[in-house]
Amino acid sequence: MTKAVFSGKLQIGGGAPVSIQSMTNTDTRDVEATARQIDELAALGADLVRVSIPDKAAALAFKEIKAKINIPLAVDIHFDYRLALLAEGADKVRINPGNIGGEKNIEILAKAMKERGVPIRVGANSGSIKKEFKHLPPADALVESALAEAALLEKYGFFDIVISVKSSSVRTVYEANLKLSKLCSYPIHLGVTEAGVEHASLIKSSAGIGALLLNGIGDTIRVSIAGEPNREIIAAKTLLKALNLRNDAVEIVACPTCARTSIDVERIASELTEKTAGFNLPLKIAVMGCVVNGVGEAEDADLGVFGAGENPVIYLKGERYKTTSNADAASDILALVEEHFIN
Repeated sequence: MTKAVFSGKLQIGGGAPVSIQSMTNTDTRDVEATARQIDELAALGADLVRVSIPDKAAALAFKEIKAKINIPLAVDIHFDYRLALLAEGADKVRINPGNIGGEKNIEILAKAMKERGVPIRVGANSGSIKKEFKHLPPADALVESALAEAALLEKYGFFDIVISVKSSSVRTVYEANLKLSKLCSYPIHLGVTEAGVEHASLIKSSAGIGALLLNGIGDTIRVSIAGEPNREIIAAKTLLKALNLRNDAVEIVACPTCARTSIDVERIASELTEKTAGFNLPLKIAVMGCVVNGVGEAEDADLGVFGAGENPVIYLKGERYKTTSNADAASDILALVEEHFIN
């Protein structure tokens, strides 16, 4: 088990549930827009959000943003350690010690964050490997770089560390985190960095993050998707639900369809997926094309609908409830969610 680190009230590691992170893409100097996006991410199920602090104006805006939100908030700092000192109220600091500007700056930052009780995430990406390790195989280079960065903080008595090793290569991420987990007890942040747009990211992140979590490795995750960060939270919740690591997302079970299909499975399942994305409910909904597996899946789900000729059948809590139509199936299911599982 990894050691416990606290980001505000959020425990990372030490046996705590795997937490979900994302990062804003608003201009941090725009307090209202950034706070609004953080609230949206929190409503979807984010446990911690990170904001980029590229300059002094953004650092000074951070305090105002923090006052408007109710979720642990991390700052992303590069090149100028003083920005971390200006960002009052941060619950976590993410740095790359290699670009902060020398060991003296690391010492100042370590002492300041220790006094404030703020953890620091350090790590290495494929694009930020220390020169002395670039001759090593990619996974080894990542691990050695990350551990060297952590050692700098340890040198100055700082041990509230979260560590990460990331790459756009799924295999490198997997191999590096396997090695890292055997060499340190710090909580590990998982992610496949620069994973691409949604479709590619979902495949790469599920393969890399999922494989590690199944091996008991990983305390906090980010599914990196190019674009709106809301999708990162939905994807992360879906992944953790699929691995039985969290139970606060709606799971949509849908058959792949065949010649026996008598309802529009794809349309119904897609509509239900979209409309329930923000529901933090331990709910399973089955959408099945015919009676072959439809009855069994519907009985096993909280809600289910399956094709049965002209009159699709809806099951509620394992019992036959009513018939519906192909056109009304999704709206009928959503109404039952509201009536029986939300209200």
